[in-house]
Amino acid sequence: QVRLVESGGGTVQAGGSATLSCTAYGIAVGDYSLSWHRQVIGKQREQVARITRGGATSVAGSLEGRFTISRDNAKNTVSLQMNNLKPEDAGVYSCKADSTLRPTYWGQGTQVTVSS
Repeated sequence: QVRLVESGGGTVQAGGSATLSCTAYGIAVGDYSLSWHRQVIGKQREQVARITRGGATSVAGSLEGRFTISRDNAKNTVSLQMNNLKPEDAGVYSCKADSTLRPTYWGQGTQVTVSS
């Protein structure tokens, strides 16, 4: 059974940092592009950052310079480093694994709250 399990969420003070991790079970992340997405109540889920199989990264424009995505194929994980957090960064963060040749998988999500 394929599972993506996120960890590292919680409450962080504004200006602080947090690192989210997503560990995959049942698939080899090396076969997938990986991404982080944020869901805020009342808004559409949005992609925060993405890393391709080859390691190319992209981060949503407003988050560039503060958020960094990375992958460790040996550990079967993808991480999101978030710095200088702001209250508007709060939400449920989910990881996704996608490939043109395979099914797409989502994690359940982890809540990030930023206190001001």
